[in-house]
Amino acid sequence: MNPTAMGGGPARVLVVDDLDASRFIACSWLRRGGHTVVEATTAAEALIALESDSFDLVLLDVHLPDMSGYDVTERIKADPRTRSIPVVMLSATYIEPEDKVIGLTRGADAYLTEPVDPGELLANVEAALRYHRARALAEHLAARLTRLTTATFAVNAATTFDALAEAAAIGAADVLDTEATAVLTAPSGAVCVVTAGTEARPRPEDVEQWMSALSPGVGVAVVEAGAVPWQRSALAVVARTKPRRPPIGIVVGPGAVTGDDDRNLLRQLAQATALAAEGLHTFAEEHSLALTLQRSLLPRTLPHRPELPMTARYVPASSNAEIGGDFYDVIELGGNLLIAIGDVCGHSIEAATVMGEVRHTLRAYAVEGHRPAEVLRRVDALLERFHPISGLTTMCLLEVDLEAGTMAVANAGHVPPLVVDDRGARYVSVHGPLLGIGLERPEATVLPLPPETTVVLTTDGLVERPGMDLDEGMEKLRATMSNTEDMDHLADRLLAELGQGKQDDIALLLLRRRG
Repeated sequence: MNPTAMGGGPARVLVVDDLDASRFIACSWLRRGGHTVVEATTAAEALIALESDSFDLVLLDVHLPDMSGYDVTERIKADPRTRSIPVVMLSATYIEPEDKVIGLTRGADAYLTEPVDPGELLANVEAALRYHRARALAEHLAARLTRLTTATFAVNAATTFDALAEAAAIGAADVLDTEATAVLTAPSGAVCVVTAGTEARPRPEDVEQWMSALSPGVGVAVVEAGAVPWQRSALAVVARTKPRRPPIGIVVGPGAVTGDDDRNLLRQLAQATALAAEGLHTFAEEHSLALTLQRSLLPRTLPHRPELPMTARYVPASSNAEIGGDFYDVIELGGNLLIAIGDVCGHSIEAATVMGEVRHTLRAYAVEGHRPAEVLRRVDALLERFHPISGLTTMCLLEVDLEAGTMAVANAGHVPPLVVDDRGARYVSVHGPLLGIGLERPEATVLPLPPETTVVLTTDGLVERPGMDLDEGMEKLRATMSNTEDMDHLADRLLAELGQGKQDDIALLLLRRRG
């Protein structure tokens, strides 16, 4: 975009006329008016000049030796690069009104006949330039607003602080056609610095110095040139949404901001970035609180039994900050152990609340001495009465009798236990209806638990994903099992191989009977 056309004042004019006298007179008047003039004597010369140079206006003779001025005008207006350039036609011979109509119809912005008064010529040139400049400015601003919209969308779509800094830097560089640097501070205190349009990165100490010197005020402020340590001639904008929040900063190259419109575009991008950063800060805080609450509802430690070592994992869903109803528990009952794993349907504070009630109820009935199937019946009655809609729950109970070398398994709609021994890995075929619907349920199934047997209990978050059948996910888990691998290594490997990118929480508990 020609700066002259954007800002007004003298223009760059291409004068096309094969008559030396006429061309000399027109060029003299234009130069006296302060304009820069380039001369051409033929249509071919004019088109070559337009191809290789930029102009704000073309003063065009109608009768050229190699092509009609009408045809030249059509060529100018048909080319996307030159169609906005105003064309003033000048005829040295007497013309009929129809000739003016043809010229204006085929793209001319004005049509004059010689002899023409100097004042009239300059007035027509200025009128055409005013229209051209207004149109060029509007198109330029519209293009930048479109880029700002795209940049704002990318900023709001960012899900991490690094991605947000990258979107802000790229957006500023694209909107203002310059190099740009975005600076953000993550909740951990780490400073994210991303540059766009340049390979040069500021030194960390310069960034820290600049960030620490920024005003603690809330809002959007432009930092004038000279205040950026690593680029003294640059201009920056900083924004902050809350007094105790770290600010965001966007630094653009020298000369990128040439007026109030550019300044406002940069301010809007900074404001959008600050609001997006506030959303990420809030999300991080909510996620931390939710995870703390979730973990407070789970056992802090597992019982230590050398003959029955255990390990457990809980992984929250990666796609949201809400808490869910997945849980596990291990209750010591004299010489026996009651091991539970379950999942309250839903993913919300209500699901976590119901989960807490289920765990406490489970412990109360277990301490009273009820067998696993009876514990499930009583929890079922509780949920059906007090949580008829939100209390649907799956649960699997194992009562391990180490002295007898057995485990009594009672299942309520949950993923069955996976038993791994020297014969391979297989699921225990013990089933029953989920809790909260008041259906009859079978007694527990007593199974042997010989030495060197590993049992895996998990919620469906590990084996289920959209578009995959649950049986397929369970088979993938079965196929990857090992009975000799260290249990902590095994738990971490299962989560790494099967638990990445899941949309549900994962509770996992492993136990192994030693000889």
